[in-house]
Amino acid sequence: MSEENKNSEFSLENKNSEFSFENESYRKTYWHTCSHILAQAVKRLYPEVKLAIGPSIDEGFYYDMDSPFPFTPEILEKLEGEMRKICKEKLKLERFELPREEALKFMEEKGEPYKVELIHDLPEDAHISFYKQGEFTDLCAGPHLDSTGRVKGNAIKLTACNAAYWRGDSNRQTLQRIYGIAFPKKEQLDEYLAKIEEAKRRDHRKLGKELGLFMMAEEGPGFPFFLPKGMVLKNTLLEYWRACHKRYGYVEIATPIILNQDLWHRSGHWDHYKDNMYTTVIDGEDYAIKPMNCPGGMLVYKNEPHSYRDLPLRMAELGLVHRHEMSGALHGLFRVRCFTQDDAHIFMTPDQMKDEIKGVVKIFDEIYSTFGLTYQIELSTMPEDHMGDEKIWHFAEETLQAAIQEMGKDFILNPGDGAFYGPKLDFHLADSLGRTWQCGTIQLDFQMPERFDLEYVGEDGEKHRPVMIHRALLGSIERFIGVITEHFAGAFPVWLSPVQVKVLPVTDRAAEYADQVAAQLTENGFRVEVDHRNEKIGKKIREAQLEKTPYMLVVGDRDMENGTVSPRHRAAGDLGAMSLADFQAKLRREVDEKLKDSDL
Repeated sequence: MSEENKNSEFSLENKNSEFSFENESYRKTYWHTCSHILAQAVKRLYPEVKLAIGPSIDEGFYYDMDSPFPFTPEILEKLEGEMRKICKEKLKLERFELPREEALKFMEEKGEPYKVELIHDLPEDAHISFYKQGEFTDLCAGPHLDSTGRVKGNAIKLTACNAAYWRGDSNRQTLQRIYGIAFPKKEQLDEYLAKIEEAKRRDHRKLGKELGLFMMAEEGPGFPFFLPKGMVLKNTLLEYWRACHKRYGYVEIATPIILNQDLWHRSGHWDHYKDNMYTTVIDGEDYAIKPMNCPGGMLVYKNEPHSYRDLPLRMAELGLVHRHEMSGALHGLFRVRCFTQDDAHIFMTPDQMKDEIKGVVKIFDEIYSTFGLTYQIELSTMPEDHMGDEKIWHFAEETLQAAIQEMGKDFILNPGDGAFYGPKLDFHLADSLGRTWQCGTIQLDFQMPERFDLEYVGEDGEKHRPVMIHRALLGSIERFIGVITEHFAGAFPVWLSPVQVKVLPVTDRAAEYADQVAAQLTENGFRVEVDHRNEKIGKKIREAQLEKTPYMLVVGDRDMENGTVSPRHRAAGDLGAMSLADFQAKLRREVDEKLKDSDL
């Protein structure tokens, strides 16, 4: 290997952690090399296919190709076999550069028009580099592994093929994007594929339909409909949210969905976010449907004068917002065009900032732990497209960092990804499959109070500008419901489950007793259904299990005689006969303490 290649490539000869698959940089290099192996396999088997681009991504790699035929599952299987051969051949990856004209001629002769276009778009002084492995050469900046033999051929899987526009432009050619994943060990691939299958089983779109939670309709793409059981789930979640906020000293407000365009200019959203906003005209004046709740919160604060004695003022809002999302990005409850955002805006004096940030983190800790969700914090700093003085930005960033460090929290720095009005802490939740979801956020804002001329009278009797925190805890209520549906695989804890108990009479003789049991449970605040169908008890139990009902009460002749019930838990199975009072006490504890199945 040349001295230049030694400096630019990864080699496994070095056993340091830098070359471990756990190292993100090495992992992406591994996957990038896999994309070249895929492209080589395609050109060997189907030389008429034209290559576009093939990067590594967060999980695996892909390659975009222009093919006269679809890449069917059978073809993907053939490509996997050829990739395994290429790995066994242990082809050396060699980097070389060409002047612009030679590079263009090289790719023109190979009949690769997409590569020619990419070279034309490179700066005049760019180093145009290529990577060669055996008979295959690709335009690429690298880096790569030093040999195809470093990739374990039996641990490669091509997972999907979807349509993709060339360079993301819907007016350009439609290409085929082949996705793949690879690991250093076959066991890791098997574990990953098992996780993917489990994720499919937990897909909230599938479970939402099976459990009767929500639906989508062609008449409103991206606008979810909540069904009766879904509304029970949503309202129970919001009742818990309200109780928590009351304990932490929040007041609740509601602001209009439609406000005039002047407000959005004043807030800065029109200049930074208008492409995602829906607009309308009322009485000849331009209005916008709110994509976020913040400006309405500013007007509520400004509605009356405030003293330093009123601060901190914590105002929470469950506001319905609308955002224009591209149709291709819509995905169940995870990406919709209207959703309820659990916002809060905290107005405070500068010396209260750190304590208020800590207070928000505390409520985050309480609520996320209730659902068994852990999190990682990401600190995002000033973006290029921002409002306000850089000194204030740096002060805000330092305050956020100091607050979480004093609480003993770790964080990852995400430079340049803050909101246009201030830096932020994003909370990435980890679910039961180890996947992460960005839900909660804390945004420190010196700009919005300035733009809305917000004031409070200080101890000195003078007017001062408050500082503001924008805070969302669950983020989008709809998205959070999607997250916990997949996290619990639809088996919600008793306190959250739309139906907590299903009473199953064994015979028609027990029907009246079943109704009496259900009535008593309902009277005590539990959500109950009775299955009176003329079906065998085994079938009733199986169907209640499929509906993820936490408890089934099987009642028969003996229960009628003894005044008992025979509870069956969806995970633990038969719990044996007990009095209805004892069962209610057990149920009440699980609801009040918000226990999960794993806590029982």
